[in-house]
This record gives sequence, structure tokens and C-alpha cells, in this order.
Amino acid sequence: MPSIRRRLLAPALFLCCAAAGCGAAVAQSAGDGEEFSRNTVIERARSMAQHPFEPPGQAPEILASLDYSEYRKINYLEDAAVWGGSPTRFSIQLFAPGYLYRDLVDIDIVENGKSRPLTIAENSFQVPDPALAGMLAEIDKYGGMRLHYPLNISNYAEEFLVFQGASYFRGVSRGQVYGLSARGLAIDVAGPRGEEHPIFRQFWVERPSSDHDSMVVHALLDSKRVTGAYRFGIYPGAPLRMDVEVTLFPREDIEHVGLAPLTSMFMHGPLDHAELPDYRPAVHDSEGLAILRSNGERIWRSLANPRDLQVSAFVDENPAGFGLIQRQREFAYFQDLEARYDRRPSAWVQPLGGWGKGHVQLVEIPSDSEGNDNIVAYWRPEQGLKRGQAFEYAYRLSWPGDAPGNDGIARVVRSAGGQKLGSDHHEVMIDYSELAASDLEGIEVHAAINPGRLVEARIQPHRAINGARVFLSLDNDDQPGAEMRVDLKRGDQSVAETWLYRWLNEY
Repeated sequence: MPSIRRRLLAPALFLCCAAAGCGAAVAQSAGDGEEFSRNTVIERARSMAQHPFEPPGQAPEILASLDYSEYRKINYLEDAAVWGGSPTRFSIQLFAPGYLYRDLVDIDIVENGKSRPLTIAENSFQVPDPALAGMLAEIDKYGGMRLHYPLNISNYAEEFLVFQGASYFRGVSRGQVYGLSARGLAIDVAGPRGEEHPIFRQFWVERPSSDHDSMVVHALLDSKRVTGAYRFGIYPGAPLRMDVEVTLFPREDIEHVGLAPLTSMFMHGPLDHAELPDYRPAVHDSEGLAILRSNGERIWRSLANPRDLQVSAFVDENPAGFGLIQRQREFAYFQDLEARYDRRPSAWVQPLGGWGKGHVQLVEIPSDSEGNDNIVAYWRPEQGLKRGQAFEYAYRLSWPGDAPGNDGIARVVRSAGGQKLGSDHHEVMIDYSELAASDLEGIEVHAAINPGRLVEARIQPHRAINGARVFLSLDNDDQPGAEMRVDLKRGDQSVAETWLYRWLNEY
């Protein structure tokens, strides 16, 4: 059974010194540096694709064998923050290799059109054992990096974006805490041959000028069957925005490739109940997959934690957007004082340019731990990748509180399920916001289930949320599961998101 290991980063934001006087313990290499441009990374990826994949160097066993608590004792010193004592508003802190992050990563700084590698000094990291300081300096490579900027407080540069582990990265907007992750590329997710995990093996970070509120990071992706050049234009704020340009060079044909993949966690909620007693009514980083189709239809697919692997496909051509969404923003919905799931970000992918035919693929993986990511969503192009043919695409990735652009249409704000009182039928309830009682006249519920039978579908005002509530009674006890769909229409006009769900008879 495929599984995805959750990247264990603390949900709190880190602070680094941004005042003058913070010394930099990281030294750049001697010399004038090498000429650098985006084309440098593209040509490097093109050249590497002509040769077999060479795995990156690995952290020594003493670092690789560290457990989570031991690894977290190795901390990059605030005084060593790259640009921490300069007028530049951004700064960088580095992660040591070790624990889950065993691939050795190169990181270069680009200034005045030239790149220079960052080197590790023995005083770059605070370590529990002095011997580790010398080892890290000797390795002179990293496990990843985190970027800082005055996001919430004007005089502190706070951590807002992390690149760590394979091609994973995750960010936060103003007022948020870490939740779901993004990846550079997905290959053979939930496939019979096992998933292939591409890595970012080198980064180049361009130094922003002192008056810039954005920065650029380049990354070199490598894997057994593909290489790639990535450019991230990064704009922190509300929300964090990342403009991503990608050029891939396949070493082999790849049929199952996922563009702009998102990875999240869903344990339980009011529609998919917890199997074990839990004082928290809901536990998830994301509660739904939202899709904006090329024809303008908005889809909301509630997530689940199934007992068996589930894969769903939403066919389209040139999609307008998709994302994994955390729509609930009230503490009472989660009742978790530590995880603060009510402050987790959503992630929204907006393709730039035509992406052609394909489908948004959703993978839901059984999980018994909120420490594991078990939800994956990405765009799967119909033709895949072809050996020897460069593949270019671009997208805008934002980290908002909800899917953007829902003005003028009712949103699904809650879905719940259970047994209909006084009946042996199952019942599903869907709440929609922005549907005043006076607007319900003429609205019809178009509901379908396959296989199975809908016994009843009705709508009534829900004045507490200035919306409406739809009730569905269904009879499909003889089936292992069913696909459900609900449209609210006035005549031929949709007035709400299309609600989709895969009902499974698991209870």
C-alpha cells in the first residue's frame, strides 16, 4: 500500500534576527563566482538528462540515524542567517542533513549575475555534540533551507517558506501556520511499480535588493527518469504567491506524471467519522478538493480517509485551477489547541497558459495517524512525458485561506453524514453559504447517486449561516460504494459549487 511520510516541521513560525549587527557565520567560496541565469539551470538539466541518474550524496550514518527529537537539536544559528545583518528584507537559514533528510543538497547565492556556493563553518549550527559541528563543516552540504521575511511583524523576519525533503516545499501566508505541502513533480503516485520521488538537488537563490518585496529561487530537479529546471518567483504576504516556471527533460517515457502536486492530511470530519473516539470533531490539513473547470464550473469534492486506496479523476482540457482547501476557520470546528488546524493554509494552482487535455487526479490513502500525509492532488497530462522531448509549463501557486474567485456563487461550507432518524437509510447533509432564504425560490436540487438509489433530496433555509441546507437520503446498502453529485440550479443556471463525494459503506 503506498504511503507518504509527513514532513515533520514545527507548525510555529521561527524568528530570526533582522537588525544590524547579526554576523554571518556562513562564508561564501573564494573567487569571483560563475556567470548565472535561468538558462544555466536549464542547460544543466538538459545535459544531465543525456546520462543515467546519479543518486546524490547521503548524510553519514551518525546523522541519518538521528530520530526526530535528536535532529531538532541541530539548529542553524540566527547570527548565521544569510543577509541577516544587511538591508535586504529577506534572509535564509539552512537545515543540516540527517534524520529523514539524507540527500545532500547544494545551495548557491546569486549576486550581480554570478553564483557562489554557500559553505558551512563549524559555528554555523548549534549542535548537541561538538563532533557534529566539524562533521557538518566537512560535509559542506545541506538538507534544505527556509526563507524569512517580515510577514506579520515589521521588525522580525519570520519563516514563511521551506524547501526540505525530496522536492517538497511548503509555505504560509500572513496569520497562518504550516499545513499541507507542495512538490516539484509527482511520478507514479499509487502506481503498481511504486512511486518515484524526484529531488531538488541544488538551489540558486538570487539576492533581492533592499527595496524588493519579492525574491527568486531556482532549483535543479533530478530523478531516475527525468530532470528539470525550476524558477520560483516568490511574493510573501496575504496570500503568499509563487510563480513557477518549469522545463522538464525526460530520460525515459513517463506515462503517469503529476504536475503541480499537492500533498495533505485528512483523518476525519463530520462526513467521514473517526473510527476511534476523539474529542476533536475534525482532524485535517485540508477538507476538500476544489476545481475550477475550463467551462467555468466550480467543483467541491469532500475528502475522506478510506479503508482502501481510492483514486479519482476529474477530466478537463486547459483547467482554470485546482487546489486542496481548508475552508473551516473556526476553532470550535477542530477543538485542537496545539495543531490549530483552523489556521492551516489552503493551496491553489492556477495554470498559466494552456495545459491541454488530462485530468486532476485525487489520491486518498488509508491512514491511522495525523503525522502522515495521505491526500495527493495533481494535474495528470493525457500524453505524459516523452523521452528526448523537453516539456515546458508554468503555474501560479498561492497559499490562501480558501479557493479564490468564489464571489457570486454559493460555497459548500460543511458536509456531514449519518443515519436518518427513524429510518434505516443513510443521510447526507450539505450546507451552502450565501443563499438567503428569499433567494431559495425556484432553486431545485439536482442529485444523483451511482450505484444506489436516492430516496429523498430537499433544501431548506439555514439562516444561521445566511445560506441553505440540503438533505439527501440514500439507499445503497447492497453496494460497496457510490459516486454522489449535487447541483443547485435555478432553471439551467448553477447557483452553487457542484458537490461531489465518493460514498463508501464502511460503517
